[in-house]
Amino acid sequence: MGKTFAEMEDMYRGVVKRFHKIELREWKAEGAMIELTKQVGELAKQVMIKERYYALEGEVSDVDERLGNEMADVVAQIMRLADYYKIDLEKAFIEAREDEDQYLKSRGV
Repeated sequence: MGKTFAEMEDMYRGVVKRFHKIELREWKAEGAMIELTKQVGELAKQVMIKERYYALEGEVSDVDERLGNEMADVVAQIMRLADYYKIDLEKAFIEAREDEDQYLKSRGV
C-alpha cells in the first residue's frame, strides 16, 4: 500500500483527467477552492460525529473510514490547486516544515 507522495499525486492527476471528461466546465482555481471548502465542511461534519457533538442514534460504525476519506479529499483538492499554480507541493511541504524547525530551534525547543 505504501506509495510515495509523487505516486499519490500522479494517481490523483489520473483521476482529474478522467473527471475532465464528464465535468461541465474546466476547473480552475475557483472550482478547486469551492470543492476544497466543501470537503473541509464534510470533514468537519465527520469530526463532529466522531466527537459526539451530534445526537445520533447508536454508534456510527464507519465514521473512522469516512474521516479518512474526507481527509484524503481535502488533500486531493490541495493537490489540484498546487497543480493549477504549478507548485511542487512535496517541496513546499518540506521547506515549510524546515522553516518551522528552524523557528522552534530559535525558541529553544
